[in-house]
Amino acid sequence: MIFMERRPKSTQAPLAVIPATEASALLEKPRHADQRLVCRAIGYLGLLTLLFIQPLTRLMIHAIGTELHSHIVLVPLIFAYLLYLRRGQLPTRARRSNGGAMLLTVTGLAALLAGFAFRASLSLNDDLGLMALSYVCMVAAGGFFFFGTRWMAAAAFPFVFLIFMVPLPDGAVNWLETASKLASADATDWFFNLTGTPVLRDRTVFQLPGMVIEVAQECSGIRSSWVLFITSLLASHLFLKSPWRQALLVAFVIPLGILRNGFRILVIGLLCVHVGPHMIDSPIHHRGGPFFFALSLIPFFAFLWWLRRGDAGEKGAVAAADDEVR
Repeated sequence: MIFMERRPKSTQAPLAVIPATEASALLEKPRHADQRLVCRAIGYLGLLTLLFIQPLTRLMIHAIGTELHSHIVLVPLIFAYLLYLRRGQLPTRARRSNGGAMLLTVTGLAALLAGFAFRASLSLNDDLGLMALSYVCMVAAGGFFFFGTRWMAAAAFPFVFLIFMVPLPDGAVNWLETASKLASADATDWFFNLTGTPVLRDRTVFQLPGMVIEVAQECSGIRSSWVLFITSLLASHLFLKSPWRQALLVAFVIPLGILRNGFRILVIGLLCVHVGPHMIDSPIHHRGGPFFFALSLIPFFAFLWWLRRGDAGEKGAVAAADDEVR
């Protein structure tokens, strides 16, 4: 007699066998979706730039011909480089933020309409500033629309840095020049007293032996200070991790810029006293700005190195503490 064992039927569904090619396609699907999204965002940026091509071209020409705003030409390149550096930290899955996109779009349109409405009463600089502000807002709006809030939070610094495409308004430039001129005069007076040079001061006018000099609006050093400020923002973001150290580096450039400008006026004044009054028209006065700016980078990078050492030491202490806990 033959007995047949009856096996119970499995309640689980059999595993489906997926060919290797289909499995590969499924695994790559999110990546292809992200690539399509990036392509759409690039297409949006290209179309937006094409729509703004006339004011952007005028802005670049204006920037090249203006010492204070010559950095604007480099801002889009630095923006792209900063995004490239952060590519590994950006979220891979995008979820659009219509609220953020709408808010920035409205702001951009408001700046654009204000530029058209008040163009007759605006200077070229302020008119281009409104156009640039509108463009920057539209670029950021595209970031929120295509990639969402989490992605934009991870890419916050590059997009915030893009605001330096907007030239400073004339009113802000005038206020900064006046403040810098008065502060530079105070620094110059301190330097003259430090060197023992006999001097009589009347606000921004200094009476030296055989020579009278005045710290004029053009001597405020605002361009060098503005470039130094932008450099400090970049350096703090790229080389420092601690927020308070980043803020300290940025704050450091304010007195550094004032002291640099005061030292430059001191050198010119001493040359006029000890060499001759003709030194007021020397190249060190009219074209010496880059040289003194380079000098100011020495204490700047020394301070950055000191802060970076502290950052590294703090990081090592935290890592050692984590090892002890484990």
